Amino acid sequence: MNRLPFLATVLMLAVATSPAQSDFEQQIGREAGAPRHMRDGDESRVNLRFLLDHGRTLFDAVWTEQEGGGRPLTKGNGNPLSVLNNPLVFPRNFNRVSAPDANSCSGCHNKPFLGGGGDFVASVFVTAQRFDFATLDPADPAGSRDEIGRPVSLDTVGNWRASVGMFGAGYIELLAREMTARLQSIRDRIEPGQAAALAAKGVSFGTLARKADGSWDISGVQGISPLSLATTGGTPPSLIIRPFHQAGAVISLREFTNNAYNHHHGIQPAERFGDGTDPDGDQFTNELTRADVTAVTLYQATLAVPGRVIPNHPAVERAVRTGEIAFEKIGCASCHVPALPLDSGVFAEPGPYNPAGNLQTTAGNTMHVDLGDGRLPGVRLKPNEKGVIMVPAFTDLKLHDICNGPDDPNIEPIDMTAKAGTEAFFSGNRHFLTKKLWGAANEAPFFHHGRYATMREAILAHGGEAAGQRRKFEQLPRYEQDSIIEFLKTLQVLPEGVKDPVVDENFRAKAWPR
Repeated sequence: MNRLPFLATVLMLAVATSPAQSDFEQQIGREAGAPRHMRDGDESRVNLRFLLDHGRTLFDAVWTEQEGGGRPLTKGNGNPLSVLNNPLVFPRNFNRVSAPDANSCSGCHNKPFLGGGGDFVASVFVTAQRFDFATLDPADPAGSRDEIGRPVSLDTVGNWRASVGMFGAGYIELLAREMTARLQSIRDRIEPGQAAALAAKGVSFGTLARKADGSWDISGVQGISPLSLATTGGTPPSLIIRPFHQAGAVISLREFTNNAYNHHHGIQPAERFGDGTDPDGDQFTNELTRADVTAVTLYQATLAVPGRVIPNHPAVERAVRTGEIAFEKIGCASCHVPALPLDSGVFAEPGPYNPAGNLQTTAGNTMHVDLGDGRLPGVRLKPNEKGVIMVPAFTDLKLHDICNGPDDPNIEPIDMTAKAGTEAFFSGNRHFLTKKLWGAANEAPFFHHGRYATMREAILAHGGEAAGQRRKFEQLPRYEQDSIIEFLKTLQVLPEGVKDPVVDENFRAKAWPR
């Protein structure tokens, strides 16, 4: 699928939404990143090609104050400002730390092209959105103290996080949905006084138990976000796999999208903030319609999966093959699982596990897209002879402690899973989602904070549960170490017109043994 020209997009949207001719005249002199929006309900009436092109337009839109960009009276978490008489208008309309911090989604997600990750300059400073306007100036009352009265520093404001690449994201969410369904089915069969091993798609998540009184014991559960383990009031833990964000905090692409538009751009989706409401006081309502969010969510879900680029040179081919073998030999593949099995490649939107504030699945409101449709751009995954789709993302979608001791600089000093403002919140986070290595070669810099310029530095920074694998890497002969790097360099996002998953340096199809 090639992107429709912009003029065609505008004309098609005009037909879909039936505006009056004067609407075009009203655009004269107006500066807006998204001059047209879809009406709710139209997402199911337009063709898929148009819907995805509209989603791409929204993903690439440079938002302005003439369409609701910015959030004068609210924080990035959606709460009102603490100091309402000091709104976030120029010169406080942008803030690199507490946001709004970007004009467009593509401003951060652009490597090697639209939809990917970003350089360090495009990293985000998460948790700082709880402040009005974060500043390290002790004379500034709006940002001089944190929630428990400590002087503000970078460590107490928030954490740097590398912008993640979105290629293949639809398959990742489908894997998480199927794993969640499997874990919940195991949970639902546990009787009081019993326990059961939690496993999905060959990945172990420890053990879940119920006490004799029927309450839940989550002490044996491993690798699932604490956000999915809450058992308030005796309710069972949801066990929802959260495959997005560096620390696995977000359930779906739709939740990811709704969060990002408000936090980073100051654009409030109607489904999150209420139809016809103006929570941020900028005199704009319905800044993104439900149909708009569906379009941009499906655009991300249908982004092509990364592939491999293996040059036609005997020395490089030999190194790549040696690196593949060594990668598994030293145990890297125990977490960076080369491929996970997926039963169905049909992406249903909205998804079944969306939290409150995001469109829920109801009768008649669900759209379905086959991610394997060859008319979609780039590489598509097809079922094997058993009808199973193998997703070569090199992850287990599990959280792991990868840090060494309390002084490890990789530890994030703020734990987002704890209640904001508590001592636990500032105790630090050591657990991160196993990085999806497909496309990794295009996503420098590396690690959850994006502070390592090379993949070798990132490997050598592994600690905690991965310390053994790091030591084995250090003990390898130099050629095998270099070969692992050469193998990782082959994991790339391919140009949009390439359909073959494994290609040579000229992007021609290449046979390669598994």
